Amino acid sequence: MKRFTIILLTIVLLVVISLSVFAADKPKIGLSFSDFTLERWVREAEEMTKLANNAGAEVIVQEANHDPKIQNDQIENMVLQGVDVIIIVAEDGAAAATAVDAASQAGVKCIAYDRLIKSPNASVYISFDNVEVGRAEARGVIAVKDRGKFALLGGSPTDNNATLVRKGQMEVLKPYIDSGQIEVVADQWVPNWDTTEALKIMENMLTATNNQIDAVVASNDSTALGAIEALRAQGLAGKVPISAQDATAAGCNAVAKGDLTVTVYKDIRLLVPLSIEIAVKLAKGEAVEGLQDFSLAELTGDANLKGSVPCRFLEVVGATKDNLYDVIVKSGYQSYDDVYKGVPEGDRPPKI
Repeated sequence: MKRFTIILLTIVLLVVISLSVFAADKPKIGLSFSDFTLERWVREAEEMTKLANNAGAEVIVQEANHDPKIQNDQIENMVLQGVDVIIIVAEDGAAAATAVDAASQAGVKCIAYDRLIKSPNASVYISFDNVEVGRAEARGVIAVKDRGKFALLGGSPTDNNATLVRKGQMEVLKPYIDSGQIEVVADQWVPNWDTTEALKIMENMLTATNNQIDAVVASNDSTALGAIEALRAQGLAGKVPISAQDATAAGCNAVAKGDLTVTVYKDIRLLVPLSIEIAVKLAKGEAVEGLQDFSLAELTGDANLKGSVPCRFLEVVGATKDNLYDVIVKSGYQSYDDVYKGVPEGDRPPKI
């Protein structure tokens, strides 16, 4: 009996040790999102959670409703809950640096996801080539209208991506501006990349210029769609070329209808799994390959920012009416029915 008890206790002890080892090997990942108002963030949070769970990780998801302080508090709370890694879509890249610095001191790795966090303590910054996004947007508009009065709609002033996109836009536009072919008659940034704000701003631009705007270089689908509503009210939708990015269902549909000239396709199906792959490796203390260091000064244009961040940038493609089916539908990124909703049969490719 005594021998049986010893064997039983030994088995129980081995099980406890095994469970403890398993628990220690199970990564705990935090997902901190600025908001869920943009279609893509909801989609990406769901996919990240699914992939992380499939990788054996526990996931905590928080959404800050566009409030930098709330986001920092949520990140702090995740650290207290014992997460190993936090993937952060920053509402404010400067404000989030405080939370990342504190998390780093606590031994928690932070991944700046698609939006730069202005801290050298961020373990990784992964995104798309945002400067090329801006170039593709400007090229798309220039291909249709290379002279006249232009309006610029920048992204959120708290998102460094908006700065990088504008850098790319101006690389393409500046020679035309310098030669006098293009005159920038209106230029404003859109808080939170918000559609309603963009609508109001575009209305004011049209009023101030007496509708004398020949093209709009907008920075993403949500701002462009707001601007299109303002243009439509003046009978100008489809007549004034306008750019965007994200290739949302609504944005692609606007391209198919001729209201939007170009939306830059960024395949989040590549970025999402990359983020989870890196998060799991960081949690396990494994090396992450394929990264390149960029200085914060280079990424932001602010020489006062010191230090660097390991980065990985993915390629982008401009989607226009001509290549929309091949780039967006055939790749499975958006469905045929969503892209061509409301488009007359004669104006769309056959559904295969």
